[in-house]
Amino acid sequence: MPTCLLCVCLSGSVYCEEVDIDAVPPLPKESAYLYARFNKIRKLTAKDFADIPNLRRLDFTGNLIEDIEDGTFSKLSLLEELTLAENQLLKLPVLPPKLTLFNAKYNKIKSRGIKANTFKKLNHLSFLYLDHNALESVPLNLPESLRVIHLQFNNITSITDDTFCKANDSRYIRDRIEEIRLEGNPIVLGKHPNSFICLKRLPVGSYF
Repeated sequence: MPTCLLCVCLSGSVYCEEVDIDAVPPLPKESAYLYARFNKIRKLTAKDFADIPNLRRLDFTGNLIEDIEDGTFSKLSLLEELTLAENQLLKLPVLPPKLTLFNAKYNKIKSRGIKANTFKKLNHLSFLYLDHNALESVPLNLPESLRVIHLQFNNITSITDDTFCKANDSRYIRDRIEEIRLEGNPIVLGKHPNSFICLKRLPVGSYF
């Protein structure tokens, strides 16, 4: 069935919500926004987006995605928002460089499923949502551009002076961050006062 009969196509936006699809449908080449929430998609592949270079927003909330093939997002140089919330992911793929928002809350991601440089070069990333996963530590090399970081309800047990700040630079101020949420983790933030010395606001979490 042609995608625009199964889904709703409106001037660059494709709405495929709650239509029981189990794979990404063929998209019109001019597509900029795809909303494929609450379906039965289990896997994303490089072929899904190979010929759709103008995509700016993808939303796969509430699917069954377990696997994202290497290179799936490699040609999406304009992609700004990627939402993979409420799926079955154990690890993160390589992310496109222009992302401003990445949302993978309510998955099963552990720290070993996030490579050390996953976020390092995402210099436009402002909003990062990784709450309600199985992370044991805060991801490494978080970019300076971040404004909001949600890591609540994971399994984070430790934090270092370099997690958000720079241990060897007492004058460093991370002034863009507006909110860090760490509640619901088995860590007492009050034991790590130097970890937040560069922040204008203390993270939300347990201090005692």
